[in-house]
Parts: sequence; structure tokens; C-alpha cells
Amino acid sequence: MKHDRNLHRASRQAGHGRPKRIMTVQQALEWAFRTECAQLELPEPPDPERGQGFGFGLEHVLMQRAALGCKIDGGRYKLGDYTHEDAEVIAATVSGMPDSLGGKRMAIRVAELARAGLTPDWMPGAVPRCLPVEMKRNRHGDHATTVVVGTERVLSRGKWRTVEVRACPVMFRPDARQIEAARRAYDAWWKALVWVGDGLIAGGMLTEVQVTNEMPKAKPWELC
Repeated sequence: MKHDRNLHRASRQAGHGRPKRIMTVQQALEWAFRTECAQLELPEPPDPERGQGFGFGLEHVLMQRAALGCKIDGGRYKLGDYTHEDAEVIAATVSGMPDSLGGKRMAIRVAELARAGLTPDWMPGAVPRCLPVEMKRNRHGDHATTVVVGTERVLSRGKWRTVEVRACPVMFRPDARQIEAARRAYDAWWKALVWVGDGLIAGGMLTEVQVTNEMPKAKPWELC
């Protein structure tokens, strides 16, 4: 499900005179990963020879800024291979996704969806439908495939005959489990966005972006 969102629908002055970009957390993620091409810095797998694996997260960004002793003036537009420092902070925040919300796998999922400008498909309007398992076509059109499920003795024209009893195998598509799984996945993604948004707002590390509390609908299927 793709949305056309204006990433700069409101602004106010930042501390260094530039208009501060006000975004929802979903817009901020799309700006960071899609426009600025920020990359996740995920922990490495544990290495038995050197101990627990490690990766660069939000702490790494803080240390790098402290080492520079200044802030990078990135401007409004992306130049060359430069990634805006606010985008790096957003990516570092996503990289720190806790295990209780899905950890590294959810961080990758959030980044991939943001990079594609997509919202998880929660299967709007999906209702299980009873359909034939297989269809076949002949000169008379399309017909459901049937299988023999038994035999019966019937009296026809004064004679007993054995005839096949046939039935059409059916399935429900999408089935209730598929719909439920899609909506669980959407709910998990939504909770991850809440965590990222809260972290960005509370952290106060963004210099040119202001993240709002506005969120995608929590359970859109309940509003249908």
C-alpha cells in the first residue's frame, strides 16, 4: 500500500536559521532511508574468538560528533554521497530496536519499508472465500476439477449400476490465518514506529528535523 506523503508540510526556524522540517515518524524514516540513503549499523554475529559481537548504534553517532567537535552543515538537499547527520541519527535509532519489538529483524523490516515508501499490507477488505482447489478448461468453458470420493449402486432403466460419486475439493483463500498474520505484522511494525518516534523525540539529537507524535492508524481494519 503506497502513500504519497509531503515530507515538508510545515516548518519553523531551527537554531542555525534554517527552516526546521516537521515530519511524522513514518515520514522521517522515509526521508532518512529513501532520500538520504542512510544505512543500518547492526550488531555483528557473536565471534567466539573475540567475544560478543558488536555494532555501531546511537552511541557511535554521539562519539563521532564529540570527536569532530562541531556539527555538519548538511543543507536541505543531498549532495553526492553525503548522508545528513539527522538521517544517521534516525538510522542509528532504528538499529537499536530492542528484542522485545523484534530486534535486528524488525529494524531491517522498518528500514526496508521506509526505503520503498511502503506501509505493511494488512490485507484491507480481505474476507475468506471458498474457491475450488483447481480449475480446468474445455470447449464448454472453465469448470472446477472434481475427484472420486466413493461409489454407489443405483437402479437405472431396470438395471443396477455402479456409479462414481465425485466432489469438488475447495479451499478458503485468503484463509483466516493469513489475514491474522498480516495484521499481526502490521501491529508489530506500528509498535516499532512508536518506539522509534518516542526515542527521537526524547533524545533531542535531531538538528534540522522535528518528529511529531502523529502516527499511522493503529488498527485500520477495525475502522473499516
